[in-house]
Parts: sequence; C-alpha cells; structure tokens
Amino acid sequence: LVSRIIRMAGALLIRGGVCVNEDRAFRADVLCESGKIAAIGENLDVPKGAEVVDATGKYVIPGGIDTHTHMQLPFMGTVAADDFYAGTRAALAGGTTMILDFVIPSKGESLLAAYDKWRAWADEKVCCDYSFHVAVTWWSETVGKEMEVLCKEKGVNSFKLFMAYKDVFMVNDEEMYHAFCKIKELEALAQVHAENGDIIAEKSKEMSELGITGPEGHEMCRPEEVEGEATNRAIVLANQINCPLYVVHVMSRSAADVISAARRKGCVVFGEPIAAGLGVDGTHYWHKCWRHAAAFVMGPPLRPDTSTPEYLMDMLANGDLQLTGTDNCTFNGDQKAMGKDDFRRIPNGVNGVEDRLSVIWEKGVFTGKMDACRFVSVTSTTAAKIFNMYPQKGVVAVGSDADLVIWDGDATRIISSKTHHHAVDFNIFEGMKCHGVPVATISQGKIVYRDGKLNITRGSGRYIPRPTGSTYVYSRVHQRDKIPRYVKVDREPYTGPVVKLD
Repeated sequence: LVSRIIRMAGALLIRGGVCVNEDRAFRADVLCESGKIAAIGENLDVPKGAEVVDATGKYVIPGGIDTHTHMQLPFMGTVAADDFYAGTRAALAGGTTMILDFVIPSKGESLLAAYDKWRAWADEKVCCDYSFHVAVTWWSETVGKEMEVLCKEKGVNSFKLFMAYKDVFMVNDEEMYHAFCKIKELEALAQVHAENGDIIAEKSKEMSELGITGPEGHEMCRPEEVEGEATNRAIVLANQINCPLYVVHVMSRSAADVISAARRKGCVVFGEPIAAGLGVDGTHYWHKCWRHAAAFVMGPPLRPDTSTPEYLMDMLANGDLQLTGTDNCTFNGDQKAMGKDDFRRIPNGVNGVEDRLSVIWEKGVFTGKMDACRFVSVTSTTAAKIFNMYPQKGVVAVGSDADLVIWDGDATRIISSKTHHHAVDFNIFEGMKCHGVPVATISQGKIVYRDGKLNITRGSGRYIPRPTGSTYVYSRVHQRDKIPRYVKVDREPYTGPVVKLD
C-alpha cells in the first residue's frame, strides 16, 4: 500500500519491523486504528496523535491463538488456580492475544446452562479475546438440539468428547457416533480427548493393588498405546460419516503416527500437540520429590521416552501435526496434594499459556526445524482457519484485528515461577532458557504488554463468535459428500430354496 496520512487520535504505528505471515515475510510499517489494521506499507506517514513504536530488527507477527485452555475449571473437587483474569493476563505477557477455552457440562447438565455459566465467569475477567468449545459429556436428542442452538445463536463451532475420565466426562462409542453425526450435520468440528478410559480405570486399580500410589502411577496406568488406540478409534468412527476430527493434546509418538497415517489416507483430521509435550518429558513423574513429580501430572500424561518432544516437534514442523495449544489448567501445590496418598486424586493439569510461543520458538525455530512463517502458522494462523476466524484473526493484513506481537527472535529469557504471570506456584518449564521473546503485545490495537510490564484492563476481552462451515475444514468434506459412498447392486430376486428353521 502507498504511504498515506490518517488523522485519528489513538492510532498506533509500528515502524520498521519484518511482518511475518504463514506464507511470506516482508518489511513494512503497520498502522493500527480502532482495533483494526488500517494500513501496511513502507514509510507510512505518522498520523496526528499516533504513538510510534520502533520495531527495527524485530518481527511483527499475528497474536498467538491458544486453542486449548481450561481457566477457572472446576475439577476433581477443586478449581484451577488460573481464573479467566490471571490466565489471560499470563497469555498476553507471552504474546497470546486469544484463547479458546472449554465449557464442560456435568453429565446430565444442560449444555446451554453450562455455556451461560462459563460466559458469566469469563466476561467480567478476560483481558484478551476469547471463545468457547463446548464438551458433550452425555447424549440425548435434547443435547443435539442444544448443540444446534449453540451453533446458530452462541457462536460455537466445535464440540469436544472425552474418551477418558470414566463416569465423569467419558462417552461410549455409540454416544460418540451420534454426536459426530450431529456435529457433521451442523458443519461444526468434532474434538476428542483420545485415551481408552476403560483400560485406564482397570490399570489404575492394578497400580493401587501393587502399592504404586505416587505420580509415576499416573503414567503407568495410561501408557501411550492407550492414547494411540483411542486416537485410531475416534478417527475410524468419524470417518464412517465423513465427519472432520480434531485430536486435542497429542502427547505421544503413537498418537501422532496414527494421525499422520490417517491424513495420508485422506481422512480430514487435525492434530494438536501442546507446549508441555513439545517442551518437557515424562521422566519427571519418577522424581524423588513428590511435589515436583505431581506438578507434571496431566492427562494424557507426558511420556517418559525422552525422544518424544523432539519427535512431536519434527512432525509439527513438517505438517504431520497442524497447530498448537497448551491445555493450560493449573493447580497449586496444596491442590495437587489432595492426591498425596493416591495419584488418582491428583488434579490433572499444567501451565503453558504464557510460555507456549517461546518454547516453540526455542525448540522449533532456534533449532532450525521450522522457519518464522511456519511458527506463525502453528501458533496462530492455522487455528484461525480451522475455527473459522480467519482473516479476522491469525494474519497481519489490512482489515484484520490489530492483535499483534513485536517479537525478538534473538533475545533470551529464563522461564521461572518466580517471574511468570500465572496464579500458580510451579512452572513445568522452570529454568528453561528460551530464545524468542515478546517485546510488546498489542490487543485490539492497544499495547497491553511492553518490556516486561502489563497494562491491561479486567474484562476488556471480547467473546468472539465463530460461524460453522469453515471452508478450511469442510471443503473436502462437501466434495466427498457429493460422491456416493455406497452403491446398491441391482440383481434379480432370489427364487431358490430357503432352509426352514425350527
């Protein structure tokens, strides 16, 4: 775009940075006005009253989109330490400008009532934009009707089903099949927590009978083949009705391989590794300090195979896995201690929303596995496309939301619970040195984080409705639906003898 002068107080001009989108990087100034990107070009004139930020030598990237958080989640008798204020505050400090959280009804609870409850919790606290996935924890025709209302009136276009947490959130295969049918009908996206809940329940009892009560029992009762089996089963079920599928928190080589193989066969399936699985491994469950070991307990668990994080990063870098979240669901030491005598009572969850971008830059870009364009794709753009927010989100382009990060790829920081912005007393990435640091985070065209200091307003984040029918997800599905999958054979009626049964 040619240089131009725009007269508007409150404008923000980002000068001299290298803009990075998933398809290209280019040097340009970026002008933000009224929460939108108003102009992009070289040597833009400074509007009257505008603030100018020098981004020379830095990248200007789309704000991160964390596809998987659980702020303020009531779980296992307690509530996650990061509420919607602390969690989104931490997100902005790390360069994430939008989160996708989960409404999780109890079995038998109305999905609409749960949605209203979560909205009330979030709206008064969020500091960045957000939206909701909704979990389907039970099935009936009423649930199907409520899903339709959520899609048409509440801006929900994704529904999660749990294949684990038996008797709490878990659904069986028949329920999952019916839910997939409804999701396909609505042109929404099915998500699964893929672990075999029946096996986990039995193996948990076995661990207890063997006297294994510590955090190591959590991993041993849900080995990675249990994740791989459930991932394959979910893909098979979804494929029977040509329903697109999104596998959350891919934590193992087994599950990643299943997804990669299914995609090569043409299945419409997406895999989401998370910051924890890309940055650390499951050997921590065998740490001699119970508190340390318990801090890493999450489901599915981190894997003790120390090659797993690099393997998952390789698959992410090369397109076998598509995007990243965090499963940010934090619990303090005294909350984790509810399971001091029985690992089954340790609340599952770890941090990640603040450190995701730095961890992925360190493990992905700094190591040479991916370039800055792929980094933008896996931390922002692909999420915006899958969840039908593109190009409002996920791209540095005129007309898009002015959710941006000025990113220094050479700067370093040491991750620590002493300096993070979470409300939790432990950080699973403690002591990790990361290249890649957000210099400034811009949300809705305003600088909300700069040089280590936050300038945020509680409740300033917006709920972002997401329409169904994402072309990124459904273009292949629609075409396949035009081609008959089953063809009847026309033949003459059988007129021969038929055995008579007593």
